[in-house]
Amino acid sequence: MPKWPLSPGRARAARQSARVTVATAAGFYSALYVLDQPVVAVYALFTPIALGVLSPIPGGGRDRARTILFALPAAVALTALGTALAVTTASAVAGMLVIGFAISFVSAYGPAAAGVVPGLLLFYVLACFPPYEPDTLPQRLCGLLAGVALLVLCELLLLPAPSVQPYRARIADALDLAAGSALTFARGHRHAPERARRLREEGLGLRLSQAPPASRPTGAGRTDRGLAQAGSATRRVLNQLARMAERPDSATAADPPSEELLRGVAEGCAATAGALRGARAVPAPESLEEMVADFVAVRGQPSGTGLGADAKAPQRLLEFRSGLLVAADSALTAQAAVAVAIGGRRDSAGLPPEQFWYARPSTTRLLVLRLTGNLTLRSVLFQNAVRTALGLGAARAVAGALDLSHGFWVLLAVLTLGRTTAGATWSTVRSAAVGTLVGALVAGVLIYEAGGHVEVYAAVLVPAMFVAFAVGPIAGPAWAQGLFTLVVSAVFSQLATADWRLAETRLLDVLAGCTIGLLCGVLAWPAGAHAEVRRGVADVLRCAGPLVQDTVSAVVHASGASGPSGASGDSPPRRRAAEEALRLTRHRLRIAEGAYAQYRTEGSREAADSGPDWHLALNCVSHAVVGSHWLPRLAYGPAPPDAVRWANESAGRLAAAMDSAAAFPPDGVRAAPVPLPHEVVSAAPAAVLPELVDVDTWLRTLAAELTAIGGRGPDGPSSAARGDGSRPAGGSDATAGEGG
Repeated sequence: MPKWPLSPGRARAARQSARVTVATAAGFYSALYVLDQPVVAVYALFTPIALGVLSPIPGGGRDRARTILFALPAAVALTALGTALAVTTASAVAGMLVIGFAISFVSAYGPAAAGVVPGLLLFYVLACFPPYEPDTLPQRLCGLLAGVALLVLCELLLLPAPSVQPYRARIADALDLAAGSALTFARGHRHAPERARRLREEGLGLRLSQAPPASRPTGAGRTDRGLAQAGSATRRVLNQLARMAERPDSATAADPPSEELLRGVAEGCAATAGALRGARAVPAPESLEEMVADFVAVRGQPSGTGLGADAKAPQRLLEFRSGLLVAADSALTAQAAVAVAIGGRRDSAGLPPEQFWYARPSTTRLLVLRLTGNLTLRSVLFQNAVRTALGLGAARAVAGALDLSHGFWVLLAVLTLGRTTAGATWSTVRSAAVGTLVGALVAGVLIYEAGGHVEVYAAVLVPAMFVAFAVGPIAGPAWAQGLFTLVVSAVFSQLATADWRLAETRLLDVLAGCTIGLLCGVLAWPAGAHAEVRRGVADVLRCAGPLVQDTVSAVVHASGASGPSGASGDSPPRRRAAEEALRLTRHRLRIAEGAYAQYRTEGSREAADSGPDWHLALNCVSHAVVGSHWLPRLAYGPAPPDAVRWANESAGRLAAAMDSAAAFPPDGVRAAPVPLPHEVVSAAPAAVLPELVDVDTWLRTLAAELTAIGGRGPDGPSSAARGDGSRPAGGSDATAGEGG
């Protein structure tokens, strides 16, 4: 066995192995040797394995114990259902198809639900095998309950896993930094490159990929959706403040309206951080919203502090104020999202209702929306559920048709060795086959040498379990399958008289499971998320083009602030088109994000410095969605005809570039919106000029992000160098947690 240096991951695996081994041994030995109940012993043994090893339940000891208890009713129901459906092979296979899909699809609800899916499937798998013995259901349930109780006690008392920092604490820390920075800038100390670096680093810490799975707010409920939106909005605040700190001294002249709004942003961020920590009540966003409205009303006016003779100074002031407004709107979004997430607020007050669409529906409705939104062949969650159901159903049919004595091992191999790509499945089953062969040889020698001495198997079982559960998750499928072969041989040799053919049966069953899993991997979406992320990003880019055009049209035709679908002067058809574009973009963005999340777990077969930057593409669309919510609300008056023509032409050019980018040409696209002409700036009324600057900044930012999509691969130097934080002025790093 290779020598592994101590690492946090291996230490966690060893502690988890100790907990599962103690729970398993206590239940198995007590039931088998004290109570003489072999059925109870089997379920007392496999229950901790199912929920402690096979299920990657995230979180600390208390979180894991809570999740296990929540999963208990489903485990009981699946055991009872599997026992009943084992009456025939046909009923067992039908149940496997339906239950395999349904349980796998539950992973859409979030990390805790996804973590228990393999364990829950194992309960049905274990119960649905012949012989058909419904009279043993009480013993099965007793073993299950005993195993759950022992595992929960071990999770709480025996080397419990440390608690995980909640995501809300990360948001609170980031908001504190934003509050301190905004207050410093309000006092005139703006040019601070070192502070800009800190702000960007703190923003990167809010990426969901940087948070432990247990703390990621990816669930379907109102709280998780609100915290996800608050996190992405806080990242925008940090990045916008970082850009402010990077501005040269010549561009940081004093501006009383800006300084007043910066103080409001600081106060709002600090209050929201205190609410997230439970130190104060959740603040209502109305106060900051009023400050933003007051700032919007005067932001087109001169500073009044004297900007010198520089002819471009007024334009730079408008651009600075536009960037500050992005930060203030983002802080307001974060505050409102927290009010919905933990404050129980069910409306968005005067804020864009579409941005907080999840505030009003009931929790049940939100759960249904999450599931129905993924009931599409384009969803990787749907694909994975279908792949799992087909694999388990085929394995159960083969085990029943061939009357395999330990057919359970065939399904267990399919359940544990299946991967989301054909290549990864082949690599896994190849290693697993080698490991099982070696494990079967060792187990055969053990059985042959031990003969009928049960005490030998009893002595070997505990150390074998500890090593298998500690080394298997770290060393890979070869070690995992080889060591687990030794474990199950020691278990079943105690339940009934066994000879060396038990190891042979184990090997053949695992090979059968490997073959079935490989066939499913080849036949059912063999490319995994690689094809889906490309298709999903292309779809969402095509949707974002019309959304940009509708948003710009709403801004330049506005007659006052209204919703993201346009101003009150909009015609009903235009309003309906904007609402449909926003709904479709939000939905497809959610699907594309799910595909990208799985794609990152699979690894790319492309060169590190080639291919589109999927993450930047998603951020570009997310920025378009955020702009569609806020830009029409900041428009105060219809633009002159020349400005309308410029805005429509520039937005149309960007929409065409988005449509071209969806084809992912080898050299990328060169998106270049029409610059804001000087004559349009000169002729625009003072009240309208700021909204034109907002549109120009937004379109230029989207164009810069769009151009960068085709430059490097998702793991290439360009992404790493940017750190996903070096966006152009006015850019967004949000990941839209707003999908249906």
